[in-house]
Order: sequence, then structure tokens, then C-alpha cells
Amino acid sequence: MVKLKKYNGFLKLFVIFLTLFFGISCSKQTYQVSKIEGKLIPITSTEKQTPEIENFIKPYREHINKDLDSVLSYCPETLDKSSGKLQTTIGNLMADACLQRGNLIFKAREKKNIDICFLNHGGIRAILPKGNVTARTAFEIMPFENSLVVMALKGEQVIELANYFIAEKKPHPISGMSFTISKDNTPIKILIQGKPIEKDTIYYVATNDYLANGGDSMNFFKKSTQKYDLNYKLRDILIDYFKSVPTIPVPKDVRITQE
Repeated sequence: MVKLKKYNGFLKLFVIFLTLFFGISCSKQTYQVSKIEGKLIPITSTEKQTPEIENFIKPYREHINKDLDSVLSYCPETLDKSSGKLQTTIGNLMADACLQRGNLIFKAREKKNIDICFLNHGGIRAILPKGNVTARTAFEIMPFENSLVVMALKGEQVIELANYFIAEKKPHPISGMSFTISKDNTPIKILIQGKPIEKDTIYYVATNDYLANGGDSMNFFKKSTQKYDLNYKLRDILIDYFKSVPTIPVPKDVRITQE
């Protein structure tokens, strides 16, 4: 019995010794990554489904699809962001909707009016097809989680906004503002809500939170004297706007002209 205890004790010490020895030895070794490989593994409808999971998810999926596919409005023609040089119907529609719906909150909360809405052309991710308009349509056009914010800008920064528009050469969505691009590529005849711009006047410009932080190099927003977060997602704005109009009005007015 005594010999067995001594043997067990020796065995435990030996195991501890080996652990420490190899632990120290391994810690001295260095490793380098020689190659990294990766591949896409697509998930398709052909993959095996677990019946229990599928049965659990099915009623939720059906409920979501019912909400997404419910008809909210009607669009009389297809609106496409690629069908315009200085402006597009879908872009101006989005800017109009954001100004109108955002103003309901801004006016009630701050007792002020939004003067301008300015968004980015790249933020529009789908067409607005002719026919019935659903909530799914809004998700396709605006799949991001961006929210509407209002930036207080002096007239000087609004002029910077117009110069940015000209330099970008993209039909960025705009509402509440119009101007002419002169032959020397400068903005002239700038009107805000139909009135000539004043450099020292504060204007309230609605945009999304990404652009408000200087996204897409819109650095003029960083010069804002005040920022108001409306906590209103652009996608929800579109859905609420679609609900409010039986037939979507297609903007045909000219907002940006060129000499």
C-alpha cells in the first residue's frame, strides 16, 4: 500500500513536470501564417431544412410577407434613378417625401420648418416600378437603417452644398431648393423655398445621419450650428408617405438648370 501511494505521488509529479516542460517549450516557438484561404458557401433552397425549425418559422414568415406585400399606393409610371442628368423623378420624390414627413415632426417638436432636403444619389438602391406599391418596395429602395436628421446651416454652407452638387455631377435628390449652374460651373439664382438665398440666414436642411456626419465627403454638414435627430428612418418615411397618397405624384418640376 505504501509503495502504491509513493508510485501515485511520483506519477503525479511526472505529469506536472511534462506539462510544464512542454508548455515552456511550446511558448518559445513562434508561428507565422503562411496562407489564408476562404470561399463562399451559398445558402440555397436546395439545402436540407430542419422540419421542426421550418414549422416554427413558417407562421412568422407568412405574417411578415403579408405585411410587406400589402398594397399602400399606386405608381403611374416607373421611376428610375438613372433616367436623369441633373435630377431624377425618384430622387426628387424621395427628397419631397422626407421634407414633407420630416417637417411634421420637426415643426411639432422645434416649432420650425425644414427648408431643404438633400440626400445622396447612391442611397437609392432600386427602382419604383409602375403599378402597386408595397412596403416591400420601400425596403428595396432604402434597405439601410439611416435616419433623418436636420442640420442648421448658414446660407454660406448651403452655397457649399450647391457647389458640391455641381462638382459631383450626380443627380442627388433635392427638395425645397433650386439653382442654375452657370457657364463657369458655379451656382447662381439660388432659391430656398422660392426666395433668394441669404448668406447669414440659418436654413434647416434635412438629410440622413450618414451624410450629416460628413459621409460621401459632404463636409459642409460638419459646419452645422445645430443638429436635430428626428429618430425617423428613411425607409419608414417612404412607407408612411406611400400610405398617405393613393396615387404617387411624379415630380416633373425643374429644380436644377444649366446655362
